[in-house]
Amino acid sequence: MRIAPRLIAWQRVHGRHGLPWQLTRDPYRVWLSEIMLQQTQVAAVIDYYARFLKKFPTVKKLAQATSAEVMAQWAGLGYYARARNLHACAQQVVNTWGGSFPTTAQELVTLPGIGPSTAAAIAAFCFAERAAILDGNVKRVFSRHAGIEGDPSLRVVEQQLWAIARKQLPTARICEDDPDAMASYTQGLMDLGATLCTRSRPRCSECPIRANCIAHKEGRTDELPSARARKALPERTVAMLIAHRPGQLLLEQRPQTGIWGGLWSLPEFEPDSSSADLCSSLGLNAQEIQPLTDFLHVFTHYRLTIRPVLVRVSKEKTSLKESLDNRPALQWISLASLDSKGLPAPIRKLLLGLKSDEVLS
Repeated sequence: MRIAPRLIAWQRVHGRHGLPWQLTRDPYRVWLSEIMLQQTQVAAVIDYYARFLKKFPTVKKLAQATSAEVMAQWAGLGYYARARNLHACAQQVVNTWGGSFPTTAQELVTLPGIGPSTAAAIAAFCFAERAAILDGNVKRVFSRHAGIEGDPSLRVVEQQLWAIARKQLPTARICEDDPDAMASYTQGLMDLGATLCTRSRPRCSECPIRANCIAHKEGRTDELPSARARKALPERTVAMLIAHRPGQLLLEQRPQTGIWGGLWSLPEFEPDSSSADLCSSLGLNAQEIQPLTDFLHVFTHYRLTIRPVLVRVSKEKTSLKESLDNRPALQWISLASLDSKGLPAPIRKLLLGLKSDEVLS
């Protein structure tokens, strides 16, 4: 049985309303919200979304920005490949599409960082296209409703879910009679997965499509969707140098690719090597070296133990330019400008804490 009529009616009464990206059909703003909401909770996105739009109010402004400016605005949201793709996408929209986003899911998916589900969401919200979405929450909704066994991340299972997603779209007749039907239906699926059909303790009694939900009827909401086999995350330890002198801190810009790509961070070194030797090799006159407490940061694919070492520097033995031919991305940065630098969230938290405690001054 089709769920679209009930889901549309439910969303208009009980769904989420008033989120900033729901108040527009501007594809630039909708696209930005969709990218930010990937792997990130709504509450965390709202402030970033507002700040990003204040800095880059149009796709042209974003395309003209430097990579460093984009990364600085994104810092703290994580999954930094999204920011690099966002910048590349804006440039392609301006250079290839004349500054206007394409209007179909088929065209949108050709842009950097836009997958099939994101393309469909933009097309549905902005252009009322009958395009199916299938993000993580929607996979859970359809897995339970249709009783689909298997890990949704497996290709064979995902193909089943895509077929269901396309089949459940509002009919062409519904969309002709109601121009806002696709936006309400698409938002309804997102809202249902985020608020009622949650991973644990789903609120089935409030669900508008529970009457035909196989998982609900069979009491299997805890089993579906099937959990993926979990592997123990590999462990890694890295030491980080917090070299400071009055009013300044030594930072290093990371390569554009890889973890924290393009962001500013602390210089890294092997945990078993000598911080004093490192300082000497960098031409730094270390007056005091103090190991700080290790802390853990968990990525999706490994666990990173960070071993910070605080070093007070009186003066440089040689200029950084002369001594750092092999590390040209190192720079002395003003402590006053830390807030404006693109720093990874755990590094920002560490440094701002030390600054607040007046360890760095």
